[in-house]
Amino acid sequence: MEFLSSRIKNMTPSATVAMNAATTELKSKGIDVINLSVGEPDFFTPDHIKDAAKKAIDNNKSFYPPVPGFPELRKTISEKLKRENNLDYAPDQIVVSVGVKNALANVILCLIDKNDEVIVPAPFWVTYTELVKLAEGKNVIINGELKNKFKVTASQIEEVITPKTKALLLCSPSNPAGSVYTKDELASIVKVLEKHPQVFVIADEIYEHINFMGKHESIGQFESIKDRVIILNGVSKAYAMTGYRIGYSASPGWLAKACVKLQGQLITGPATIAQSAAIEAMNGDQSCVKDMLKAFIRRKNLIVELLKGIPGFEVAEPDGAFYVFPRIDSYFGKSSGNRKINSSNDFCLYLLEEGHVGTVPGEAFGDPTCFRISFATSDDNIREAVKRMKTVLANLK
Repeated sequence: MEFLSSRIKNMTPSATVAMNAATTELKSKGIDVINLSVGEPDFFTPDHIKDAAKKAIDNNKSFYPPVPGFPELRKTISEKLKRENNLDYAPDQIVVSVGVKNALANVILCLIDKNDEVIVPAPFWVTYTELVKLAEGKNVIINGELKNKFKVTASQIEEVITPKTKALLLCSPSNPAGSVYTKDELASIVKVLEKHPQVFVIADEIYEHINFMGKHESIGQFESIKDRVIILNGVSKAYAMTGYRIGYSASPGWLAKACVKLQGQLITGPATIAQSAAIEAMNGDQSCVKDMLKAFIRRKNLIVELLKGIPGFEVAEPDGAFYVFPRIDSYFGKSSGNRKINSSNDFCLYLLEEGHVGTVPGEAFGDPTCFRISFATSDDNIREAVKRMKTVLANLK
């Protein structure tokens, strides 16, 4: 342990990965566990996308890829951004990476210097703050409120901007709360950012197509700050391709070049087979995206209705993604036998060990009063999981 670098010792392991692993371990012992901790669609990758991957293998796409990604894929992404989002990013502004997590790491490590401040609205995806720490930046956390579906306001952002502020991390639709920023809300944030030309926006839009409000609104659409917006997206969520590991960044040309420089030393480029599949995903039949969205809307309505039937839960209905983030601090201080619930972490371990339902504690997302449930699972699993929760929580006094 004493030989490890300070940067790795200061990093917190991913709570979502840890809870998924704990759930898997119980399952391996023959215990019937319902896993609501993992953030991935439970659907199989559509056949036409799988066929493209198989064709790539048959066509011997087995050599090193270009560092920023296949030119055809970068062109496809550029066209997608124009077609779906009315955003102008040339192919040479696109860098294809091993998932959005890799793309985010590239951007943060190329943009953030020691002691630079990064504004991170909470609740936040667990990796945001850890990557800022890795870059030796400073996380400036601002808290969204449940009554506003955990969205932060322009005035909250303005209050914490200093000369050291370098970036704002914005996720819409969000993980873990399912928050979706409207065009008007984004416009008010933009008015603040217009006053501070040193602040960049890192916009994580990976859940773009899992949007229950209709049209996705990107902060990149606003002309006044478009040269300071970095878009992060990928194929994992919309096309059920989490294992293919294809994400991308779209950024100003100078930053894209820097990301290519870094990526060339770290990973070279993403797998050729996965890139070929991603081209088909974005260019091919999109009915699969609409079908999965319908299922997520149905599941969202089901789980919100069921969770509201559990005493002590405060539930904000998500407007996107496939998570719900109930407030559960009314259970803190309660006990069942020798087990006492003092935190969201205690709460989730209790649900896992007593109710055999895997979830993720809110501490990991910057809000220790809540916990995250993924409803990327079947209707039957949702019903049974909530039933188990209600049963074991009734034992807490």
